[in-house]
Amino acid sequence: MTRRYLLDSGPASDFLFKRKGVDQRVERIKRAGAKIGICIPVLGEILGGLEASASRVASLALARRYLGKLVCWPYDRAAAQEYGRIFAELKKRGRIIQQIDTQIAAIALTLGDCTVVSYDGGLAGVPGLTVENWS
Repeated sequence: MTRRYLLDSGPASDFLFKRKGVDQRVERIKRAGAKIGICIPVLGEILGGLEASASRVASLALARRYLGKLVCWPYDRAAAQEYGRIFAELKKRGRIIQQIDTQIAAIALTLGDCTVVSYDGGLAGVPGLTVENWS
């Protein structure tokens, strides 16, 4: 199975704007044969931020150019089912995370052999999810 990396909003934004060496790291991972991308919830977060930016038109053009280099995984029925399982498990443990983080985790877990790259610790408590912090 091909290794996968799903970028959370922070690392995806840094890829887009070539910050923190994320773009070079992405290229290295792709050359090694892994798939790297974002998911629909992350795309929504990024586009929402760009729509509100002072340089909206230029930023959206940049997003079209560079985000097209990444896979964009969908939020489908399998992910929705996984979302329900994660939500119930975390609720049972008394540990609720943001809805979008639960969606990202659900998508990653349905992909199989997927590491989520994130800067915040919200995803670290999801059972079975592998998370890397690239900050």
